Amino acid sequence: MPGLGALAGAQAAQPAVRRSLRTRLLLLALLPLGVVLPLLLAVLAWWGGDYFERLLVTKVHSDLAVAHGYFDRVSDSVGRSLAALAESERLARVLRLAPAQRDRAIAALLASTRGEQRLDFLHFVTVDRKFRQKPRPAIASALAGGPLTSTEIFTPEELASLAPDLARRAETPLIATANARPDRRASENRGLVIHAAAPVRDASGNIAGVLEGGVLLNKNLDFIDRLNAIVYPEGALPFGSAGTATLFLGDVRVATNVRLFAGERAIGTRVSQSVHDSVLGHGKVWLDRAFVVSDWYVSAYEPLKNGAGERIGMLYVGFLEAPFSDAGRRVFAGIVFLFVLVMLVAAVLAVVWARRVFRPVERMHAAMHAIERGDAHARVGVLGELGSEDELGIVAAHFDRLLDQLQAQTDALKRWGDSLDGKVTERTTELEQAVTNLKAAQSQLVKNEKLAAIGQLTAGVAHEINNPIAVIQGNLEVLRALLGPQAEPVEPEIKLIHEQVHRIRLIVTKLLQFARPHDYAGYLEPVNAPQLVQDSLLLVRHLLKKGHIAIEQQLDSSRQILCNRSEVQQVIINLLVNAIEAMPQGGLLKLAAEDWDEADMPVGLRLSVSDSGPGIPAKDLERLFQPFFTAKKPGGNGLGLWVSKTLIERYGGRLTAASPPGQGACFTVWLRCEPIE
Repeated sequence: MPGLGALAGAQAAQPAVRRSLRTRLLLLALLPLGVVLPLLLAVLAWWGGDYFERLLVTKVHSDLAVAHGYFDRVSDSVGRSLAALAESERLARVLRLAPAQRDRAIAALLASTRGEQRLDFLHFVTVDRKFRQKPRPAIASALAGGPLTSTEIFTPEELASLAPDLARRAETPLIATANARPDRRASENRGLVIHAAAPVRDASGNIAGVLEGGVLLNKNLDFIDRLNAIVYPEGALPFGSAGTATLFLGDVRVATNVRLFAGERAIGTRVSQSVHDSVLGHGKVWLDRAFVVSDWYVSAYEPLKNGAGERIGMLYVGFLEAPFSDAGRRVFAGIVFLFVLVMLVAAVLAVVWARRVFRPVERMHAAMHAIERGDAHARVGVLGELGSEDELGIVAAHFDRLLDQLQAQTDALKRWGDSLDGKVTERTTELEQAVTNLKAAQSQLVKNEKLAAIGQLTAGVAHEINNPIAVIQGNLEVLRALLGPQAEPVEPEIKLIHEQVHRIRLIVTKLLQFARPHDYAGYLEPVNAPQLVQDSLLLVRHLLKKGHIAIEQQLDSSRQILCNRSEVQQVIINLLVNAIEAMPQGGLLKLAAEDWDEADMPVGLRLSVSDSGPGIPAKDLERLFQPFFTAKKPGGNGLGLWVSKTLIERYGGRLTAASPPGQGACFTVWLRCEPIE
């Protein structure tokens, strides 16, 4: 069939990007898998992570319950041992001895019992003892007839009175660690004590005294290690995590198996501010992750209360979070890998099985692409060539017949189009020429109207200004003649007035030159930038003194420019006056001159005048250099910046303005070393 060679070439050169139907069919096959699996993955990750965290919290909660039970069991053991000794016949026989023998016998009995029960102190207090302060809850309960065991905080003096070495054992230097609650103290010298007391009755049933004993928990490593071994026995935690247990006096670790950086126990370190506020401040049980000394742990804290119900410390258990987090990430990575593998296999199968569907569509698309490139004889092909006798093959055959009909109609339309193209081209050329002539006439008309308006304005200004100037100059001559020798002290001022009158005449002349730009012929001379700035400052010094304005100069350019000195000085003075008027309450006036280079070649110099006034609104910056535009300045006519810009542009330079928010305004004069004709 004609055009099959071109069709094959078009099909080979066809970009893969243009095969949109193939992409759509693949997306149609893969979209359910590509959407459902990621959603399932996201749900699994969210639910699994949340469930995993809740499992960890449940685990550490149960660990805290075990630790709490062991702590209560130890406290009850101390109380039961004292109660048993208080009700024992051994103590009753000792109390019945003569006073001379009784004291030594009681001391011996208490010493042996203290060693057997592993108590840090054990005392017998008679009922006639006078307490210097309110007795502790356990003592008060025993005096009332009932034994009691509580956890209490003892001062160093109280510890020393119970046993000589208890105060030394309780002394704990405070160690600063990351994320710890700040504390100005250097050490913790109080003691956290399991305190128990039981009444001792005589033969008549009356209370003869109180048996007081207890265990100091500060640096009690046997107690904390035993607690940790019960809560976290060997192999209790998977993934290599390690369990820890701690007793706090307030927020200070006084007994712990948490390690510091050098492997020592972290006794003397403090808990974080958030845990302190939650547990000790509000009495809540903390079940969450927490930063412990140097790492993150899944942690559980509960407050420890004394006999009066006050929160005096905390019981803590927890285990390293990192091993569990790493295990979770490994599981998630495995799931992601399986997901990607399934997607790849599904994509390969979809491409293989959908190829038979793609082929007729690709041939039709290739035929259309070839026709777009100018091959009018390109066709899809017959059913046998496509190897497809399904619905798409039948559509391809109908498509070829439609292309044949379309080609015949296109040939007819082309003949009509050729005849019309010539006429359209001719009319278009005539219309474009007419539009060009109209635009040129409009541009010239606008320019002539502007020049006429400027001419009328400048002529009127020149006439109105020259008359009072003549009067001023005449009266100055009369004044000098009348004063005679008496005018010598003010001769510099009179000379300055003459110079400024002459300068006003030159300005009026320049205004007239704007109406007749072709008549302009100025005298050019080399001008030094620093000298030009100093001369301009001299002329506005009365305004600077009046406005209390400080001047900062940075004149770094030594280049000379070829220009008309009076014209450029007129521009600088205009910018200085505008800057001074922008700072009625005083301020800082900055003057700078620097070299202007382009492509490492010297072009000219830049003169900038900056003020510390309120600045220029952004909406006014666009119209700043338009004639007759003024920012409502009293006495302003809106011509100063326009005239200054026109003067600078005559030399091939430019005048720009900038006003960053809150930084005043800055005007920059760009002057070339030599003017451009």
